[in-house]
Amino acid sequence: MLIPISLLSSALTFVACEAPPNTTPKNERTMDNEVQASTPGSDTATFGAGCFWCVEAVFSEMKGVSKVVSGYAGGTVVDPTYKQVCTGTTGHAEVARIIYDPKVVTFDELLEVFWQTHDPTTLNSQGADVGTQYRSVIFYHNVEQQRTAEHYKAELDKSGAFNKPIVTEISPLPTFYAAENYHQEYYAQNPDQGYCQYVIRPKVEKFRKAFANKLKP
Repeated sequence: MLIPISLLSSALTFVACEAPPNTTPKNERTMDNEVQASTPGSDTATFGAGCFWCVEAVFSEMKGVSKVVSGYAGGTVVDPTYKQVCTGTTGHAEVARIIYDPKVVTFDELLEVFWQTHDPTTLNSQGADVGTQYRSVIFYHNVEQQRTAEHYKAELDKSGAFNKPIVTEISPLPTFYAAENYHQEYYAQNPDQGYCQYVIRPKVEKFRKAFANKLKP
């Protein structure tokens, strides 16, 4: 039976996902989304599970994952900025596009990590991060991913793995927009930033402990 990783202590609820005070956000996106999504022999998964810094940090350490790109998906505004998405009015979710080798790691295994590294029973929130942009969502790339995600969700609810019903959205992949460059590899680049220290690091450490056999060498 899967056991969800617990939410952070209430003592940390003041920490939220936002650009650090000393950072001047730049609307620069030099990445080619199509290239990132079409690496030969690879497959792609797109998940939203709260702040994309957290999702990227976790999946970047997973064996078989070659690239994780933080971005936005599921909204109505074309090529939105972080500032726009943070208003919660664009409809976008903060997501991570995960490029992986299906010969090394399966979509099922990615889903297992997805379900256990956030709380899929809280609607439009993860800890102190509140808003539709932080919703739990699986944007599937094909019918097989859709069926697998829906089956997994139903089985988890049936098993009582979580104390409340899972509210994770499962929808076809809309247009994906890579986030601004300063968001990419955020945890690796800013390990001493407050949110990284108090929110991302504990999540990554729990992931490492729970999935030691799935970590990169």
